[in-house]
Amino acid sequence: MSRTIGIAGTGRMGTAFARRLVETGHRVRVWNRSPERTAAALAAGAEPVDLPTLAACEVILLSLTDAAACRSVLHELTGAGLRGRLVVDMSTHLPDEAGSLAAIAAQAEADFLHCPVGGTVGPALKGQLLGMAGGTEAAFARAKPVLDLLCRRVEHLGPPAAAARMKLALNLPLAVYWQVLGESLALLRGAGVADDLAISLIADSSAGPTVLKNRAQVVVDTLAGTDQPGTFDIAGLAKDLGLALTLAEAEGADLPLARATRPRYGAALAAGLGGFDGASLTRRTAEG
Repeated sequence: MSRTIGIAGTGRMGTAFARRLVETGHRVRVWNRSPERTAAALAAGAEPVDLPTLAACEVILLSLTDAAACRSVLHELTGAGLRGRLVVDMSTHLPDEAGSLAAIAAQAEADFLHCPVGGTVGPALKGQLLGMAGGTEAAFARAKPVLDLLCRRVEHLGPPAAAARMKLALNLPLAVYWQVLGESLALLRGAGVADDLAISLIADSSAGPTVLKNRAQVVVDTLAGTDQPGTFDIAGLAKDLGLALTLAEAEGADLPLARATRPRYGAALAAGLGGFDGASLTRRTAEG
């Protein structure tokens, strides 16, 4: 059944959501704080609207930078009236942030589901993301037909805070992996093993996670000296690594590997690599 779906935030992922939903037969309305960033979504067939018009959509997806941006937009949407609407927040937050957003929606008599996703633009365009949903059973049931168009698997984990925790747990090994991969390659200095052969062997072994198998050529090209634009870039990895450490520190959990990795991301950001693939961090580490 075709429906009208609103999307607040047309960065890489918000635009991918728009393209996928248009291609699957839905009417999509989009809004972004910087209107020029809606161009790709509009080219795919989405309609530009203001926030009051977006609030009239039955289902509204939030794909924004952080909890502060989500809170600001959600307050503006509630001012336009959200009673009876469904808000699906697909951004990445701390657990208490996800809970506070749910409370804002509840006050506006709207259903709310926090559903961050695993995967980047490519999987989003194919409907192959991994969804981690938190909210009421009713909100999950309402959202599932839309989420099934974007995700190969979506699981209801409980309250919004549980979904937020699961997303941070999912991204933490990835953030650490780019550093560890660089350390592995550092062991090969002077061995005469070509980068493409080394990456091929690592990707074909138990040391090769899905991200390396799928992005082996990106890693090889980066190691050759050409930084590659990231779909989940160093800035995003650093942000989520920081959130995981903030949560751990607040609850007294010790994450020594994550803590040791954080300065490496800081150095990469300082070097202007924020928009590039995590493999750029790997190269910096491998080079020493």
